[in-house]
Amino acid sequence: MGYLVAPSGRLNLPQSDDAAAVAAAKAAMGGRDGWFAPDGSAASDTLADIAEAAAASITRDGDWIEFGHDDAGDPKWSDQATAFYVAIAPFVRSGVVHVEGEDGSQWSYTYVDGRISQQGWNGWDGSVEPFGEPVELS
Repeated sequence: MGYLVAPSGRLNLPQSDDAAAVAAAKAAMGGRDGWFAPDGSAASDTLADIAEAAAASITRDGDWIEFGHDDAGDPKWSDQATAFYVAIAPFVRSGVVHVEGEDGSQWSYTYVDGRISQQGWNGWDGSVEPFGEPVELS
């Protein structure tokens, strides 16, 4: 059971910051509900290695990371997925990640100079900002 999602998009996150972004994401996800066990992962993990926690597949193209649907895994949203997207923000220069939920809900995360903002209504938790309170749409 869970809320299936299909992310897409592209972020400028310098390859030199990958290890620091991974460490921040693992630390943030460790305190949240989800399926990822940070203590069971390798110290040498890359963002692509832990992308399943973000319900995504990630490929790196130089200083860009590209998000796609996780065809090989079970791309379900959790608090850990939200934590991942928030935790990498300080390392992202620019870009957008779009998420479509199983019910057709669509939201996105826009990154500008290390900051994140959410556009749209998160179909999993009903928020209009990361870790925000549920909002009823009229």
